[in-house]
Amino acid sequence: MSDAIAPTPPARAVSLHATDARTRRRNAAEKRFKAYGLTAIGIGLAFLAALLFAIVSNGSAAFTQTFVEVPITLDAEEIAAAESSIVKTSKYREIIHGALLEQLADAGIETDMDAAELGKILSSSEAAEMRDFALANPERMGETVRFDFLASSRVDGYLKGRVTRDALARDQNLDAAHLDLVDRLAEQGIVVKRFNWDFILGADASDQRPEQAGIGVAMLGSFFMMLVVLALALPIGVAASIYLEEFAPKNRITDFIEVNISNLAAVPSIVFGILGLAVFIQFAGLPQSAPLVGGLVLTLMTLPTIIISTRAALAAVPPSIRAAALGVGASKMQSVFHHVLPLAMPGILTGTIIGLAQALGETAPLLLIGMVGFIASNYPDGVVSGFTDPNSAMPAQIYEWAKRADPAFYERAWGGIIILLLFLMTMNFIAILLRRRFERRW
Repeated sequence: MSDAIAPTPPARAVSLHATDARTRRRNAAEKRFKAYGLTAIGIGLAFLAALLFAIVSNGSAAFTQTFVEVPITLDAEEIAAAESSIVKTSKYREIIHGALLEQLADAGIETDMDAAELGKILSSSEAAEMRDFALANPERMGETVRFDFLASSRVDGYLKGRVTRDALARDQNLDAAHLDLVDRLAEQGIVVKRFNWDFILGADASDQRPEQAGIGVAMLGSFFMMLVVLALALPIGVAASIYLEEFAPKNRITDFIEVNISNLAAVPSIVFGILGLAVFIQFAGLPQSAPLVGGLVLTLMTLPTIIISTRAALAAVPPSIRAAALGVGASKMQSVFHHVLPLAMPGILTGTIIGLAQALGETAPLLLIGMVGFIASNYPDGVVSGFTDPNSAMPAQIYEWAKRADPAFYERAWGGIIILLLFLMTMNFIAILLRRRFERRW
């Protein structure tokens, strides 16, 4: 019995201009994937915008400060009596508070407060400011000098909207009467709010004077640390990368070194802080909280990043460049330093600056070497002391302000973040410029 052959159905005519079901499903999947990608980018940009808005809205107030303008007649006898007293600060404070009370009377502002109670609207640093001026300018005795004293942090916060009248119900220093007086003084132009250069250029202050705190000394500490990192990490990292990429033989030893360099790049930064504490401070005896030690620790942390980025830049140079140099009689070193290295320079500089930017924002290694516990209240005396004297750094200073109780320090922590971000953006912008400046085509 022969097998029956089923008749073949006639083939359907398919037009190239018509989209079949499979193609439609594939196109729909591609559109969904693009939508997922755009959604992810939108969410990321939204979070970035929210972060920048939070930083700017919370930190912009740190760049303005409230001042109280008080005219004081420098009386030589009063200054001499204050200097001969055991409590000099108290005597100068009495002079300032009395002058402020007289100023209110001249402006027609009535108050039931005595001089001491009225002086609570001023910062506790006003006595030292007047004393320094009087001792530095003895020729001004007998003149009336207009001092711009810092207002207290509560007064400053009230004019910035950070402190409310309800919040002062539990305050032991100011009350609603003080705020009423501040409103009238602001109307008279005695209490003014203007840009605060001391926040950018000044030094840190104690917990009792947040209105006087500045980040200038910490910025200088970060600058000296970056000098140490740049002087050590760049030549060591580039030299190690050139040797590993161009001259080192490919064996188990070099493979072991390369694997460990990659592993070091992933080590938490606080581990480098522990290493720096054990080696540089406890063993080598270097000064604690010094930018020199901080720079050495950050150098160890930055080296893997620079080595990896430099090797990638060297590997990106086509082998034909090396072969052509060797073919015309150049030595191996000449081909590397005269041809390969100049072509890899944009990537090397970019990786170095990105590594420096990463080191600039690190806080954890500085915790272990004591920089976070030091109040940076004075500028260094010179270049050597800038490296060896105790100091702080911008990330450590921000951390220190953020953990203090007064909300004015919290405001300054946000302001410090703005300055730190500006530094990081500037360094990345320089990296882009250098890359375009030294970029060569082959």
